[in-house]
Amino acid sequence: MHTIARDLADYPLLVLDGAFGTELARRGFDTNDALWSAKALFEKPELVEAVHRDYYEAGADVSTSASYQATIEGFEKKGFSRDQAKELITRSVRLVQRARDAFWQQAAKRPGRPQPLVAASVGPYGAYLADGSEYRGDYKASRAELADFHAERLALLCGAQPDLLACETLPLLDEARAILTDLRRHPEAVTWISFSCRDDAHTCGGDAIADCARLLDKEPQVAAIGVNCTAPQHVAGLIRQIRQHTAKPIVVYPNTGETYDAVTKTWHGSPTPYGDFVRAWYAAGARLIGGCCRTTPDDIRGIAAFRAELQRG
Repeated sequence: MHTIARDLADYPLLVLDGAFGTELARRGFDTNDALWSAKALFEKPELVEAVHRDYYEAGADVSTSASYQATIEGFEKKGFSRDQAKELITRSVRLVQRARDAFWQQAAKRPGRPQPLVAASVGPYGAYLADGSEYRGDYKASRAELADFHAERLALLCGAQPDLLACETLPLLDEARAILTDLRRHPEAVTWISFSCRDDAHTCGGDAIADCARLLDKEPQVAAIGVNCTAPQHVAGLIRQIRQHTAKPIVVYPNTGETYDAVTKTWHGSPTPYGDFVRAWYAAGARLIGGCCRTTPDDIRGIAAFRAELQRG
């Protein structure tokens, strides 16, 4: 039994962290770059570790590495050697591990929560392209090319020994299939797979979320299935679709409902009050809940407070 299943046997839900790039920017770090938050891995690693630590302090049971947009090719374009690029990808996991271990040494922080986990983020091909295509799914790459793209980074992240992988913001079922092809070379690894979605029934690339759940339900390395970086108003419907086709835990960490401009790399619109949705997502069947773009440690504190309320009965 994977740690997620064990923890969910003892706790009503697991609390995930929130936005990483948003939090770096709030602290004065410029993420307007093709590498986005991964730029901080070499410019401000101490800030990366501090943000992870703050999410654990806010109540997160899982914090996810700053490797979403980290690729060997991307780092090489910045002038790093291939070996240096590999080290930066590995560093992304080590920074979370250090933050988690330092946090968990505080005995006073332990009551009422499971030992926190470290997830290694595996961003989609569109994140490397840095053109917003993870929200459209209009890739030109074949499934085999996607598998080739993900293979080396997956191997590096698995080698860093996180508790699990977070394969996230996937716009296409085909990309999930490509990643699973790579993962079979690492039979000890487990992952959650979460899709970016355009409405309450389809991924951004047009796949029925029901079909995604049906296929992933059969995959032993998939510990949870869900959605992220999706408008919060679509999420309850997506959860209900997923629940019809799997008994695996459902993971959701939406954005705040604003619209992303891939050209200017900015968000527009008004955020939706995040806490209003958390109870509905839990009622619909989500058991791992956190936040994606534009969410903050305050949002995660709210989810942790909801979990504490559930524990009190």
